[in-house]
Amino acid sequence: MFLLSKIFWLLAQPLSLAFALVLSGFVSVVAGYQRLGLVLSGLAALILFIALFTTTGSVLLQKLENRFPRPPALPADVSCLIVLGGALENEVMATRGGIEFNQAADRFIEALRIARLLPAARILVSGGDGSLSGSFDGDAEAAERFFPEFGISLDRLIREDASRTTFENAANTKALLAQNGLSNCLLITSAFHMPRAIGLFRNLGIAVTPWATDYRTTGKASPGLDFTQPALNAQLTTTAVREWIGLAAYSLTGRTSALFPSVESP
Repeated sequence: MFLLSKIFWLLAQPLSLAFALVLSGFVSVVAGYQRLGLVLSGLAALILFIALFTTTGSVLLQKLENRFPRPPALPADVSCLIVLGGALENEVMATRGGIEFNQAADRFIEALRIARLLPAARILVSGGDGSLSGSFDGDAEAAERFFPEFGISLDRLIREDASRTTFENAANTKALLAQNGLSNCLLITSAFHMPRAIGLFRNLGIAVTPWATDYRTTGKASPGLDFTQPALNAQLTTTAVREWIGLAAYSLTGRTSALFPSVESP
């Protein structure tokens, strides 16, 4: 399943899909199917226009980010912070050393901030090597180097370094929570990723308080044209499409009980 999902996403992301349509259109024209070639090329152009020059990505991502607003204050008696992986440039770290974060760095930064406010809380970092090669350090392993640099004792860390997907994050975390007798936990991940994560945790019977971070949109985006930042628009669209496909896939396979989990638990 993991390998299939990786291959599917390589082909399904907007820019890859546009390229595949252009290539198919060219082959169709060469083969004498001019009308089909024009249709395929037109679809490719439409996908590129939407991804590059509209606010579609922001609107779709904003819908995800707004689903689980962060609580106004920390809950009482938090015993554990669950930090989902995906915040590190694993391949860069493998060659250059150190710790290199990507756009999701707020997952670790927010966890560090809360960990210093709640010195009794444990920190469970869930994230192994999600690459196809499987030859890099995951977030859980890097966490053992990151948190002690800021005065957080290794005794507080719980390392879950086998997961490669969000489903595996949730399943493996459930076992570790039971093993360590932990409950009343915060779930820290990117705001756009929170609906899928909450759906999976709920389906496995893990009660958590969603604590969203790493916002990518202003929360005020509306449908329209945007010719000022095509590269960013394409990035937001790609992230949004991937997350909505993930929600649909987990719902169809029964790993979540709702396509778009809501704040109110069913």
